[in-house]
Amino acid sequence: MPQLPATLFMAAALSALFAGAAHACGPDTDCVIGERSYRIAMLPDAKGPVGAIVFMHGWRGTAAGVMNNDGLRNMAAELGVALIAPKSGGEDWLIRNAPRKGFTDDHRELAFFDAMLEDVEGRFGIDREKLLATGFSAGGMMTWTLACHRGTTFTAFAPIAGTFWDDIPQDCPNPAIDLVHIHGTADEVVPLGGRPIADTRQGDVYAALTMMREAHGYGESLSADTSTLALDCEGGETAGGDTLILCLHDGGHTVQAEWIEWAFKTFVAP
Repeated sequence: MPQLPATLFMAAALSALFAGAAHACGPDTDCVIGERSYRIAMLPDAKGPVGAIVFMHGWRGTAAGVMNNDGLRNMAAELGVALIAPKSGGEDWLIRNAPRKGFTDDHRELAFFDAMLEDVEGRFGIDREKLLATGFSAGGMMTWTLACHRGTTFTAFAPIAGTFWDDIPQDCPNPAIDLVHIHGTADEVVPLGGRPIADTRQGDVYAALTMMREAHGYGESLSADTSTLALDCEGGETAGGDTLILCLHDGGHTVQAEWIEWAFKTFVAP
C-alpha cells in the first residue's frame, strides 16, 4: 500500500483531530473549562447561530441530571434551540452568602459564566442575542445573581423558586432587561418569604422584586395572559419597555418545562 507523504499525513491527522475536537463534548460528556464544566444538547442539523436556554440546576444537582430531563430536552428541541447546563462549583452555586461558604461576592461564578458563554459561542455557534437564563431552586438563586450582574449578557431571565440569599442587594450594577420570576404559593422548601438555612437565610422574593423595580424604574401596571399555564402573573415595565413580572401558581416546589418555553417565546424569540 503506498504511503502518504508526511505533509499530507500530518494535514489529514490534524483535520481529523480538529473535526472531533469541535464537538468533543455534548449532552453525555462534559465540556471542560479549567476546573469547571457544562453540558450542551442541540439539534444535530442546526445551522448558523442558534439560540439557547441556559438552565441552572438545584442544590446537589448536576449538568448530567439536567440532560436526563426529557421534558427540558424535548422542549428545547421543539423550539430549535440549544439546552446548556452549567455545573455548579460544588454541591451549590458559589454565590454571595451561600450556606457555610462565607462568600461576600459572586466573582467565582460570574467568571465561569463569562468563560462558558465565550466557549459555547466559539465552539457551537450559539447566538448571544438569543439567550434565556433560567434555573430551579438554588438554580433560581444563580439566575437572579446573573440577572443582577450580567443583565445585558442574556436576553431574558426566568428564575424559578429561588432568589438571592439574604441580605437582598440594594441595587444591581448591571440589571436584567426582562425578568419573570415563577414561584409556588405553597412552596415550603423555598417559601416566597424565604427561611433560615444553616448560617444564612433564603431571600424574600417580594423584597428582591421591589429592589429591582424601585432601583431600575419598572412600573406596576403590566399583566400577562398565562391562563393556559395556570400562572397568575403581574408586573411592570420601564419607560423603554423592559419587563419585570412575578408569576405565581398554587403548587409547591416544582418546575415545568412549559413555563420555560413560554418565557423563551415571550421574551427571547416572540
